Amino acid sequence: MPGGVSISPRDAAAELDGGGQTGPLLVDVREPDEFATERAVGAILLPISEFAARHEELPKDRPLLMICEAGSRSMSATMFLRQRGWSDVRNVDGGTRAWSLAGLPVRHGTPDPGEGQLPG
Repeated sequence: MPGGVSISPRDAAAELDGGGQTGPLLVDVREPDEFATERAVGAILLPISEFAARHEELPKDRPLLMICEAGSRSMSATMFLRQRGWSDVRNVDGGTRAWSLAGLPVRHGTPDPGEGQLPG
């Protein structure tokens, strides 16, 4: 498995900035109401309540950065994926809370149409 299991919010943001279409995908595993309250810019939403049923929708050919509110749900999702063959999956340490405290870009309120959806 490439790299460690965790990544800092700043390092995650740096990887996302340089990644383009084949770079990392930021996957938020919180529920839709939490996502609407505050979210990292560019995150896609795959709620933990649907994760087991929908995880196969996630690509295996690009890095995945998992995020939640504080890091525990996203760490569970990270380990779940690694156990099922995803090799490049990391958890964002401290979650959305740490992302926001680091001054990284966030959005608030109802997501725009298409915001948070998996790339097609």
